Amino acid sequence: MTPTLRTERLLLEPYAPEDEEDFVALFQDAKVSRWMGDGPSSEAEDRALFGRVFTKVYAQDLFAVWAVRRDGRLVGHAEIKRTDTVDGHEIIYALAPTAWGSGLGTELARAVIAHGFDTLGLDEVHATVAAANEASLTLLDRMGFAYVRDIEEDDGSTTRVLTLRR
Repeated sequence: MTPTLRTERLLLEPYAPEDEEDFVALFQDAKVSRWMGDGPSSEAEDRALFGRVFTKVYAQDLFAVWAVRRDGRLVGHAEIKRTDTVDGHEIIYALAPTAWGSGLGTELARAVIAHGFDTLGLDEVHATVAAANEASLTLLDRMGFAYVRDIEEDDGSTTRVLTLRR
């Protein structure tokens, strides 16, 4: 079950059905989606993804997925889940561009990492980041993540695998 987490400025809580429009808007924002998964998706694909959060992820208690709110407004998305790519638990986070540059990314990542270490009992967490995503790489470096390896993607791009140990 996805727990509710609080930071100084953010509330991380399970999505509600009425979050669909804000979720789709976040994932349709080209500045955000360029760094998510395989890049931008269609609106229909993002709506289907939102539906799967309820019908699959929450229904089967697969992993934690959060709506990230500031002052009651959806400003981001976060997850922590086991993936074979890193043979462990990966943190995933995204913020709307209006929330960039104010330290919220660090605050968000810290909350998800703390959940992994303190609640899930993990000894390490991983992040996979596009090599061109300098902002996220800088944030994770400042938090103590160490470079592990590169993955060459089918499209020719490079994804960096980083790890933070407890």
